[in-house]
Amino acid sequence: MTGKRAKSISIAAAIVVIGALVAGFGAYTIGRGGQGHDGARSTPRTTAPAGVPLERRITDFASHLSEDAGYREPRAAERRTIADAVGRILDGHLDQARALLSGVDFQLRTLTDPATGRSFAELSDRTETGPAPRGWGRVYVDLSEPVRWSVQVPHPTADANTERVGARVLLGSPGGVMVLAGAHRRAGVGNAADVAHRTDSVFDAVCDELARRRLPGIQVHGFADDSAPGYDVVTSTGKGTAGRTDGRRLADALHERGFAVCRAWDRSCPLEGHDNVQGHRADAERLTFLHVEFARSVRASDVRINRAVGAVNSITTRWARES
Repeated sequence: MTGKRAKSISIAAAIVVIGALVAGFGAYTIGRGGQGHDGARSTPRTTAPAGVPLERRITDFASHLSEDAGYREPRAAERRTIADAVGRILDGHLDQARALLSGVDFQLRTLTDPATGRSFAELSDRTETGPAPRGWGRVYVDLSEPVRWSVQVPHPTADANTERVGARVLLGSPGGVMVLAGAHRRAGVGNAADVAHRTDSVFDAVCDELARRRLPGIQVHGFADDSAPGYDVVTSTGKGTAGRTDGRRLADALHERGFAVCRAWDRSCPLEGHDNVQGHRADAERLTFLHVEFARSVRASDVRINRAVGAVNSITTRWARES
């Protein structure tokens, strides 16, 4: 056999091997694709690093938020596009959501939380890692079951460890979606980044989409211990009354776990959330909305966070079954 012929055969063989490897990798990626709630399989083109706990992804993201990190107010079309993309994901159409998000410089990843084994969609802003982040936040959607409820975290870092509480609530019951603000509440001009009190944010647009779909929600806040002396938790239904039955159940569950609870429907409590704009929308829809404030001393203790999350999950698990 001549040297040229041997060399040609070797190159051809190498091409065959490389082709087989590429095909095998493609099949592996498709096999890991997200499955829509209607059973249709959609191929995620971007996956998050394997083996990273969802809670850590969320808390790592929040750890970079600060008052001077910057915030740009989104235009109405941008807010609507992201909210529509969330709706597409809830309907099981991940590829359609990805196409919408690409137009506003958002990305859609799928990931599997190693502790629970459940798959999640992660919507995040590509500008988060750039020199001028917009601060529009993230959304996490449980892909393992149809979504039935939401947990909302409007003030990550500013209300220390509320992002950790929210992550554990999401992981503690199936069928949830987590809406996470992307900026410190004082990062914008005036109160522009205080998404619990503004209707012109991505956060509010997504919460509106969830309310339109009649998903009950719980919004997690934090307060300094001396803001409500003698109480560990303040529970409220915001402006509305539709959620009072579940509010009472939550307050009872917290009390059973050793927390001192101020129940806003029974007495005057500080931090009742009457001006919360997501609560106003829920009231207009006659939809269950729970506004829950946790004392700093609760959020500073991993043990107490877990006890509080256990109480919240007694409600979210009920929502997952009944909705």
